[in-house]
Amino acid sequence: MSGPTPDWLTASALAAGGEPVSIETLNAGCFCVSLDTDALSLALQQACGSAEIVQLVRERCPYLFSARPVFVSHAHVERMARVIQAVETVAALPSWRALVMDRSPAIVRHAPGARGVFFGYDFHVAEDAFGLIEVNTNAGGAMLNAVLGRAHRACCPPVERLGPSAARAETFERAMVDMFHAEWRRSGRDRALQTIAIVDEAPREQYLYPEFLLFQRLFERNGLRAVIADPGELQCRGEALYAGDTRIDLVYNRLTDFYLEAPSAAAIRTAYLAGQVVLTPHPHAHALYADKRNLAILSDAQRLEQLGVPADVRQELLAGVPRTVVVDTSNADRLWGERKRLFFKPFTGYGSRAAYRGDKLTQRVWSEIVAGGYVAQALVAPGERHVEAGADRPLKFDLRQYVYDGLVQWTAARLYQGQTTNFRTPGGGFAPVYEGPF
Repeated sequence: MSGPTPDWLTASALAAGGEPVSIETLNAGCFCVSLDTDALSLALQQACGSAEIVQLVRERCPYLFSARPVFVSHAHVERMARVIQAVETVAALPSWRALVMDRSPAIVRHAPGARGVFFGYDFHVAEDAFGLIEVNTNAGGAMLNAVLGRAHRACCPPVERLGPSAARAETFERAMVDMFHAEWRRSGRDRALQTIAIVDEAPREQYLYPEFLLFQRLFERNGLRAVIADPGELQCRGEALYAGDTRIDLVYNRLTDFYLEAPSAAAIRTAYLAGQVVLTPHPHAHALYADKRNLAILSDAQRLEQLGVPADVRQELLAGVPRTVVVDTSNADRLWGERKRLFFKPFTGYGSRAAYRGDKLTQRVWSEIVAGGYVAQALVAPGERHVEAGADRPLKFDLRQYVYDGLVQWTAARLYQGQTTNFRTPGGGFAPVYEGPF
């Protein structure tokens, strides 16, 4: 839809008693809720304790925050929650855990007690499409979305109540801090948590480095000492892990080296296996939830039944997880013929890297996929959102639910163009979710 937004189509008109319209119609033509850039700058400064972060975001990641929210139906939000609970039910089964342990590196067998912070369940949701696209165990963006929740402005109070607020963002931040303390206790520690290392490869060069700074300040405001470090900067000394002179109690793990196989992760690996540090999220959680081969089982009726998954849980998964298969030489010819209806992802992929829509595949890339390490997933159309009146075409969006211990903490949208989310699209980025009916 292009052109001026009709009065009857705006969220404010609906909140005032207008005729209900579909979520898709609102995403196509409602522009009465927008990002307050001044409020965003202030929220970033307050969260970080420095004005420098505003400039850092502008220079490093100018398309991190979208100017528009995404509208989602309450029915879809409830359905996402049911699918998440179904996955959690399966992940708790001894049969599932045995299957995962058998195919995974030895480090996965170490079960440290901690659940893993910031699981991200990513969905495509549209009027005639729904699917859990993947599960991540080190999902980024939670702190950024809490800040964003303080900066969107609706046209009227009734609409504002449907989206995130400063109060909800504050509650979410408290839940984040409580979550790290819970991980500490779940790992069998009885003294108070004191120090956290936020760890990623070359963290200051990471696209989401501003979020690391926000987390550091969040921890410090809540009485925890926090450092940001490359894994190679950590050392095992005696019976503890250190960053410089700071003994580290807990590592907030943002690495995409999910099984700690790189030489730079040696100190973390040693301390983790020896129980000298709490690592969250950790290899055990990644294997149970985020390995893309899991999607092939979660969407296979026969295998779910063989694992002893209850019938009602099977039904929820089969309706909510797009059919996924592991690519190998036995099914390569069939999958190549069906490629235009498929999306291909590496088993341990992240951030849409090395992921391909089937209709974009070249023979060279296909030969790499067939060589091993990929799944093929049935395409599920993403939702669409127009971000300005008169735009030639809408942006796509997916929905991410941040989950801890099976409970949804926050729902965010990501707007983008292209094959996958990329934070490189003008008008795109993280967006708040407004939940209806409207």
